[in-house]
Amino acid sequence: MKPILKLYRGYANDQELIVMGHVFLPTKDTDYDFQDKNFKNASSIIGMYRMKTWPNADIYLTHNNAVIHTRTLGDGYFKFCIPLTQDNYGWVAYEVSLTYNEETITAKDSYIRPKIDNIGIISDIDDTFLVSYTMNPLKKLYNLLFHNINRRKIFEDVTAHYQALSQSGRKDKEELNIFFYVSSSEWNLYRFIVKFTEIHNLPKAVLLLKDIKTSLSNFFWTGRGGHNHKFEKIKHILEFYPNLKYVLIGDDSQEDPYLYEAIAKIFPLTIQAIYIRQTSKRKKQKVINTLKNLESLKVEVCYFKKSKEAIAHSKRIGLIQ
Repeated sequence: MKPILKLYRGYANDQELIVMGHVFLPTKDTDYDFQDKNFKNASSIIGMYRMKTWPNADIYLTHNNAVIHTRTLGDGYFKFCIPLTQDNYGWVAYEVSLTYNEETITAKDSYIRPKIDNIGIISDIDDTFLVSYTMNPLKKLYNLLFHNINRRKIFEDVTAHYQALSQSGRKDKEELNIFFYVSSSEWNLYRFIVKFTEIHNLPKAVLLLKDIKTSLSNFFWTGRGGHNHKFEKIKHILEFYPNLKYVLIGDDSQEDPYLYEAIAKIFPLTIQAIYIRQTSKRKKQKVINTLKNLESLKVEVCYFKKSKEAIAHSKRIGLIQ
């Protein structure tokens, strides 16, 4: 058996490159099988939360004809933040390796470097584009365990809206606007989320998720708990790309409206529009009040039940054609 080296999509500006991943100890468990059904799917999902990470493992990033060495943190996570010395834009390949029993294990992924005249789109995942039943924990857990990726649902017209946003203002369809999916889901679900977005033709995006969980007891709290990490990650994105204008997309099942309001107050020239999906039968008065406050800050807002409403709003304000 060999350790598992998992890479995540990275991102770069004109000065710095950030790439990250995890290293897992050798295990007999197989990786998540997207075709498993019912109890086999449940077993695969639970297996993703029983992986054991490898702290302080030596890893190496190959970049621009140089090899950069670091070690994993206590939870097996690693992150390279290094000066960028190349002129490529768009998605660029990168490579990370480790040595185990005198054998080199290599993994490859890509990072995005957008041009500064683009817009940036930051979207939540659960109940924003992936139907997750966040307000009903038992139903959410059942859906996660017993519905494989092909049975999980996406909200109608989400793909059309996101694809239009990705192309907004872009003449060259190969240079699309940068997308981030920022969620309270843990890194354990990274492959699942990436595969789901690929199945439904959502824009390729950088994912920023919550710290990995490595025990079964933590599994039952997946996606729950505080949302400060989402605020910090969104704040980091806006500081990392200060020249972009942003569209924020979320839902009213948890804290998105209030997180986005705080972000808009801190970055008064940066947020162009905020979209909040209605997840219950009635709109929430607290959310309505929050969005009215955002409108007073000259932020375009849309509180919608169906994505076709969001599309119509984006057309009306000239965000998409």
